[in-house]
Amino acid sequence: MPYVAPAPAPFYLGLMSPYSWLAAERIEQLLPDARWRIVLPGVVFAAHGRTSWGLTGERAQGLADCEARAAARGLGSIVWPEQWPSNDLQAARGATFAARSGLERRFALAAMRLAFLDGAELSERAVVLEAGRRAGIDADELERALDDPSVKQELRDVNDEALAAGVFGVPSVVAAGELFWGDDRLEDAAAARS
Repeated sequence: MPYVAPAPAPFYLGLMSPYSWLAAERIEQLLPDARWRIVLPGVVFAAHGRTSWGLTGERAQGLADCEARAAARGLGSIVWPEQWPSNDLQAARGATFAARSGLERRFALAAMRLAFLDGAELSERAVVLEAGRRAGIDADELERALDDPSVKQELRDVNDEALAAGVFGVPSVVAAGELFWGDDRLEDAAAARS
């Protein structure tokens, strides 16, 4: 029987999620063929009656944990956006448009680095356009795409896909039919694929 390579593992992430950023910075070493799927964490949380830890009493502990992980991994010091957690709808639409050209990884990393290393607000269109510039996307095309009904629908479809896969938080990876949630579960997801 011929060898059949496993399908790329979906990697669900939210651009305003620092744990998604931490996972995104290292997933290529663990799951190089992961299929990046940018979702709106607020939609995922709402579907499960949850909210971001950044809006709870766990905020200080979570911020400190993210800062320690970033420092330990040599990513630099996190500069938190003033309004974090902020609305990443425009950025998610930008990533959805970027996926049409296979640039979702570059766009997502650019956006999250702007947010967590520069303290930029992903809710601001200028920041989204800058992420696009850094990813090699034409600014005029990206600006039009942010209001394009087909891009909006594609983003809704990815959110629906994530919910159907059982995603309740980000980052999450589905590998070998199992859901692995959290930056600290990437190694487990990679092991499940081998």
